[in-house]
This record gives sequence, structure tokens and C-alpha cells, in this order.
Amino acid sequence: MTSTCDVLVLGGGGAGLRAAIAAVEADPDVRVAIISKVYPMRSHTVSAEGGAAGVIAADDSLDEHAYDTVSGSDWLCDQEAVEAFVREAPEELLRLEHWGCPWSREPDGRVAVRAFGGMKKMRTWFAADKTGFHLLHTLFQTSLRYERIVRYDEWFVTRLLVDDGRVRGVVAIELMSGRIETITAKTVVICAGGCGRVFPFTTNANIKTGDGMALAFRAGAPLKDMEFVQYHPTGLPFTGILITEAARAEGGLLLNKDGYRYLQDYDLGKPDSRPVLRSMELGPRDRLSQAFVKEAEKGRTVDSPYGPIVHLDLRHLGEDVINAKLPFVRELCLSYEHIDPVRELIPVRPVVHYMMGGIHTDIVGATPVAGLYSAGEAACVSINGANRLGSNSLPECLVFGARAGRAAAEYAAEAPDHDDAAAGHATAAQARDEIRRLEHELQRRDEGREPISTIRAEMQQTLEEGAGIYRSADSLAKAADKLHELQERYARARIDDHSRTFNTEFVALLELSCMLDVAESIVHCALRREESRGAHQRTDFPARDDQRFLANSLIHRNADGSMRVEYLPVTVTRWPPGERVYGR
Repeated sequence: MTSTCDVLVLGGGGAGLRAAIAAVEADPDVRVAIISKVYPMRSHTVSAEGGAAGVIAADDSLDEHAYDTVSGSDWLCDQEAVEAFVREAPEELLRLEHWGCPWSREPDGRVAVRAFGGMKKMRTWFAADKTGFHLLHTLFQTSLRYERIVRYDEWFVTRLLVDDGRVRGVVAIELMSGRIETITAKTVVICAGGCGRVFPFTTNANIKTGDGMALAFRAGAPLKDMEFVQYHPTGLPFTGILITEAARAEGGLLLNKDGYRYLQDYDLGKPDSRPVLRSMELGPRDRLSQAFVKEAEKGRTVDSPYGPIVHLDLRHLGEDVINAKLPFVRELCLSYEHIDPVRELIPVRPVVHYMMGGIHTDIVGATPVAGLYSAGEAACVSINGANRLGSNSLPECLVFGARAGRAAAEYAAEAPDHDDAAAGHATAAQARDEIRRLEHELQRRDEGREPISTIRAEMQQTLEEGAGIYRSADSLAKAADKLHELQERYARARIDDHSRTFNTEFVALLELSCMLDVAESIVHCALRREESRGAHQRTDFPARDDQRFLANSLIHRNADGSMRVEYLPVTVTRWPPGERVYGR
């Protein structure tokens, strides 16, 4: 079967919903479809806790937000994109207010803001510590107003259809029935989220397997800055569940096994290398995660069944503050660790949280493939560079989701209709090839072949050991060799479920293929970047090298399936590279 629309959005999270709304608002005649492998309110945006950054306080300014973002990125961001981002972020947050998002308030009724890591001013809007839930709920409810937005809930996209360098649509599986369908579109916007599940210990939901990145990569769009993987310093052991940075913004303390605030011993970015005691826990995430590794090497962490940990102390905040501003943190601790942060220390450790890299786009979300756009964590504009500041990701979804949606609607209005005969034949042929491939994959069976779970676990461990918080040429080369081996083993892996209705094993097989491609891109980019910058720390190249690497990496997929890495100079508008500082 074949369906048709003008703008097809992949992903029903914050960026995807914002893109769809922007598209229908930009063009009263555009037909928009959202296709998502989960119901929109189960998208990973719902799990964001801490808040969304946007200048609103009287003592703050757009220039200060921009500089904090540029410095936090270790000067690897596109400064033109950053300036657009900080300018439009408050507008988007106010728009959400008008749509019904219940931002937390000060006693006088003003929108409340809190401090966040790497930012010198308080500019993070929040809704207690369930910001992502309320933001996503607001966008979802708003999208229901538009009859021109059609949804494909619980569909999995397996291929982008591209002819003559232009996207033509997708092939997707309806998970409920196993039916495979072609959806043609004049333009496609990928908002499918990140790929944290390529690592074993992550805050990311199981759905974040890099599908959108891999689809674009295979269709000819390069991936940008994939070597930059952000670890969040406070994840719960075993589960990887995030304890939001808001806990430290409200005054939480990080303590080693001796009860000592160890961050005062590390250079977190201030010129004097000694952060003031009241702000050290709000240093940049990359620096805090690196400090944890150093504490573990010194034997000053606490041993646990899930590796070394430190403690996050909220006890001094008191029950009233925790219940008012951090209720979800308390709920998570009680449910998953059986501890009460009002009275007990919270065990935490660094955990993979966010991909700074993604599909290469320009400032309106356009990729090098005509008609293909991207926004959110799947994309790399780049405003995050080598390290994303906490609370910039939610407004990024809004700002660039809206930009990509408007640009896609404009492109669709000028694109030729779907009845172009030559293009139609080429698209139909690609779709038939993909359907045959999927039917063949579904029937994989051989008692002697290994299950996909073994390959997935080895891939995750390979990434953690070879491309974790600290990397080296040796560790990365070994990881590259191992991933090549895993690609070969994947081709011979088996699945035991050959049914069609909600076949989660078949979906996991297809997801694993995407994860392996993304994992290889991370390792190859990290191997080529011979410097340390932000979240990319090379033990064999410990210094930042602006002479060679003040540039974004672009990794391309060659026709034979191999990969090549090129570099694109960073766009510098107003802030030349300097020393990374925070907290001034």
C-alpha cells in the first residue's frame, strides 16, 4: 500500500511535534504526517526533568546566553546558529506558556528560573522537575487542534526513498500488524532522537537507537561531530536513570567515599582552577564526569555491584524544598533505589546522556539531501559543539523544530507533485526492494547462529571501553576492529520470532543494524580527532588543538559501505576561541 503527504515528520517527540505544528501554521494547504515508533507521549522528551534555557531575567542578556553556550561547546559550535537559538528560545518558551505549559512561578507570579551547569546566570525555566513531561504534553495537545496533521503511531521507518538526490518518502512497518507500507512525501523531517543505547549504561530510553541518524546516513547525508558523546555526572547505578542537574542547581553536593566535596580539587574551567564552593557542582557536565574518573583512579569512590559510585547529598535541602522542586527525584530514588533523599545519600555515577553529534544540517534544518531536514537530538546544527550545556536541549528542539518545519513546508509548496512518472517508477522500485529485504530479514532462522542480544551487548561494551569518557588511539582502533567484526556477525545473526504482530525481536534486529552503523561513525570520528576538546578526551592527545581541529567532523558513507571523515571549518562570528570559563 502507498500513502501520500507533503511533509512527513519522523518522530513524535518535542522536535517532531514542534516541526509538524510549524509546518501547518506556515502553509494552510500543506498535508503533514507524523510517524513514530511509539505513541507521542512515550517519546523520550517526556523524561527531561531539569528545565529549558531562555533569557527572561532582568540581569541576563542574549549575549551572555550565547557566550555561555559557545564557551561550553569548547568553541566547536556554529556561532550563527547559537545567536539565532538564544534569540528565539525565549519566544518559544513564551509560546508554550500561551499554549498551556505550567511553568513554575515565583511568589509574585513571574516565571521562575533556576541555575544550571555552565551558565553564569539563572535562565532555566522549569515545571518542578517534570519539565519534559509538561512540555511534551503541551505540544501534543496543541497538535490535536490541526486536522491536517495525520499520525502514524507505532510505525517503524526502515528506509528513506531517495531519487536523483532528492528524498521521495519512506518505507515503514506498522508494528501492530506487520504490514509494510510506502509513504511518499515531498519532504521528510527527521526528529527521531539520539542513540545513547549504543552504550551499556545510559539515561536514554530503549527507543533511542539512532534510527533517524542511520536512515539519513544511508541515504547520503553526512553525520557531524559524532565523536562527542556527553556523559551526565549523576545517573543511578544499574538502571542509568537520570538524577537531574536541577538537584545540584537547588544545592545538592557531590561527595566521595570520605564525605569530601572532591570537585574543589579539579579544574572545572575557572581561570584560577578553583571553583567557588557554592557553584562547583554546577560545572560543565564533561568536566564533572572527567573528575569522577580521576576520583575512581585515586581510590576515593565507593565500590558497588555496578562499579564505582559517589554520593549526591540533598539532605540539607529539607523535605519541603525537595517535595516542591524535586518531587520526581524523590520518587525515582524511592522506586528504584529504595532510599529517601530527604534522609539518605543518593548513589550516582556518570552515564551516557546526550549526543552532541547527529545529522549534518544548516541553520534551518536542511541536510545536503534535497527535501531532507532534521531537528532535535537526531540533528547537529551545531549549537552544542563539543559539550552541550544542560537545559539547552529542550529549547533547541523547539527553535530548530520550528525552523525545520517551516522550511520543509516552504520546500513542499515549491516541489513538483507526486505524479512525476520517472520519479514514481524509481521510488516504487526502491520500495519493492526494501519490502523484499524486510521479508527476507523476518525469516532469518538457523539454530547455529547467535542471537542478536549477544552482538548488541558486545557492541555496547566495545563503545564503553573504547570510546568512553577517555579514549586513545589504541582503544579506538581496537573498537573499530571489533565493530567491523560485529557487522559481519550481524549478517549471520538469527531471530526466533517470525510472526508479524508486534514482533519486538524483529524491530530489535533492525534497530541493531542502525546502532552498529552509528557506533562505527562515533569510533571513526574519534580516531581521526587527535586532540582533547569537551566530551572528547584523548589520553594520547591531552591538549585542545585549534590549529588542526577547530572544525566539525563530517563522516560520509561510501557506496561500498565504508566510511570517510572530512572536516568543515567552524563558523565564528563574534567570539574567537579562548579559555573555557564558567561561573563568573
